[in-house]
Amino acid sequence: MATVLYHLGRAAFRWRWFVVVLWVAVLGSVGFAASKAPAAADEGFTMPGIESQKAFDLMEQRFPGTTADGASARIVFIAPSGEKVTAAGNRAAIEKLVDEAADGSQVAAAVDPFQAKAVSKDGTTAYATVSFKATADDLTDASKKHLESAIDVARQAGLRVEVGGDALATQPAAGGPAEVVGIAVAAVVLLITFGSLAAAGLPLLAAIIGVAVGMTGIMALSQTFGLSENTGTLATMLGLACGIDYALFVVSRYREERAKGHVPREAAGLAAGTAGSAVVFAGLTVVIALAGLWVVGIPMLTKMGLAAAGAVLVAVLICLTLVPAVLGFWPNAVLSRGARKNSRRYRRQQRKTDNGGSRWARAVVRLPLPVLLLGVVGLGAVATPVMDLQLGMPGDEAKPTSTTERRAYDALAEGFGPGFNGPLTIVVDAKGSDDPKADVATITKDIAATKGVVSVSAARFNQAGDTAVFSATPATSPTDQKTKDLVKTIRDERPGIEKDAGVSFEVTGKTALDIDVAEKVQASLVPYLAVVVSLAVVLLLLVFRSLLVPLKAAFGFLLSVLAALGAVVAVFQQGHGAELLGVDSTGPIMSMMPIFLVGIVFGLAMDYEVFLVSRMREAYVHGEEPKQAIVSGFRHSARVVVAAALIMIAVFSGFIGADESMIKMIGFGLAVAVLFDAFVVRMAIVPAILALLGHKAWYLPKWLARLLPNIDVEGEKLSRKVPVPTAGTADESPSAEPVGAR
Repeated sequence: MATVLYHLGRAAFRWRWFVVVLWVAVLGSVGFAASKAPAAADEGFTMPGIESQKAFDLMEQRFPGTTADGASARIVFIAPSGEKVTAAGNRAAIEKLVDEAADGSQVAAAVDPFQAKAVSKDGTTAYATVSFKATADDLTDASKKHLESAIDVARQAGLRVEVGGDALATQPAAGGPAEVVGIAVAAVVLLITFGSLAAAGLPLLAAIIGVAVGMTGIMALSQTFGLSENTGTLATMLGLACGIDYALFVVSRYREERAKGHVPREAAGLAAGTAGSAVVFAGLTVVIALAGLWVVGIPMLTKMGLAAAGAVLVAVLICLTLVPAVLGFWPNAVLSRGARKNSRRYRRQQRKTDNGGSRWARAVVRLPLPVLLLGVVGLGAVATPVMDLQLGMPGDEAKPTSTTERRAYDALAEGFGPGFNGPLTIVVDAKGSDDPKADVATITKDIAATKGVVSVSAARFNQAGDTAVFSATPATSPTDQKTKDLVKTIRDERPGIEKDAGVSFEVTGKTALDIDVAEKVQASLVPYLAVVVSLAVVLLLLVFRSLLVPLKAAFGFLLSVLAALGAVVAVFQQGHGAELLGVDSTGPIMSMMPIFLVGIVFGLAMDYEVFLVSRMREAYVHGEEPKQAIVSGFRHSARVVVAAALIMIAVFSGFIGADESMIKMIGFGLAVAVLFDAFVVRMAIVPAILALLGHKAWYLPKWLARLLPNIDVEGEKLSRKVPVPTAGTADESPSAEPVGAR
């Protein structure tokens, strides 16, 4: 592996013009294809195999012309202080709004609150529901403006009007100014790490080009594979993260080889052969984590994972070809100023065998057991709140109070009760019934009598009269555990109810859907972890040719993920320190959060593991004692791994500045996960375990060694093929090599 990549790096360095033109042609071709490709139809969120989804599918089939997931706007009217919505003037304004809203071209129905008895008992609050034939993404600007104009007229009449639902929902920016600050911090970290604008800019350039190729490729294939705009979100995030990290390690190794006295082309080849080998296997671990998302069984998530895996593979290819090619144009520009001038201070630093990384490693290997216990106990304590993990899909209640959706939610909860914001939709399949109306009435009566249901609506039949839909309002809020228990109770009692009625029914609606999704994701988490970790252990077994090192890597990853999840639960569910992050309300953790956290953090964690431990393995293979190999590995890699981790923390922290609670949660979770994994697991627990294991850490049974291919990630063959230059074979000055040298 190392030898092949060594020749690839040398070839890319020599044929730099060809490589650059090739990548420009690829970007241009994919971009042209993306511009001509039709946009993929929005298939919406689907989760095969759950009851809520089956009920949605039945509704779409039996109620033609409407969609089960069609957009809706719940318009809430609050009378001025001391008045009631039933007053003549207020009632006239509300009825006028409903009439105007019903005239919208995409409106399926607009329900008058006075006819539907949607007025609170004290008469201060009422609501009107406007249903649309299209999903929220397919609503035209004209339809939205038509509804907004009608709402403005009602407000001018003196009513306080708030709007819930997804029809007019605001879509806050992902990170805003904080995200820009995060990227700026990343650039500063790169500049401090390398001491060169060119060296700092090259990883950013490589990552941007990789993301551009990946995203245009997703757009070009959107129609063929049904990839929506949301599919590229994860691809962009990981494309940037991995693109920066991979180029960072190759550029760092190139500078190291130049400092040893290698000419530019040789240094580029050696960087591709050694650091590039680590990049290939780090990339493969990320691909495994992303491709493994199919285990969860959510089509959208599977597509996101495969698209992101493609973006990571592009990042690997760019790192192995384009980065050496760019180094060929400016071989000295990425060196520090001292290296370019061959200053006395630079030569003195090069003669040093100690730096911050080696000093830290030496301290850890002196006291490995206390460091290990402190790290494990500390992360275990942070992970404790995971025992209280509750998954769900936060809705309007999690939005800032500055949004009309949150104010509408609060007004409805105050006027009609906390469960009003999460009604359950009951879909009755009365096909084949002799008296559908009587059978539906029986089911309505039985569900209304269920403990925890405060009211049920009148049933609405389809045109054929064989399917009915009605709502059941719980006594508790959508995210309350009692609401989850109510859904389970209704479903458990279903056989008896169906026997009495003679027809079948299913429970769905947003609240039931969120509950079903959370249960399925939670059930899929352990199989997903098992698949990803098992495949990664096999891959790392090939990389490190050791039994214990891959197991240690998996153990450390699980520690960091559990600790990150614990921190998320502590802040966003239990409320500890929530005010500091601007979280207005706490609640269940987003259902997809554990899966996203596992997939993304696993990829980045294995990056750091491969880059850091491969240098230790390299030193060990070249004859150093186990503890000294740990110190050597840290001397060469710690600075770059720390820089890579700080960059990721800075970028992810930018999302904490978002207005949306879910985006805050994602940014916070990823940032603390990288923090724990890079600085506690990889920098403390890993060297402590390796120090305690000694030679056993690198043990591999002879029978297994014969079966496994020797991939030579450490570049042992290269060290024999390309010996380090001596004073007589190469000028020690990096600037002595002409810029165009080959």
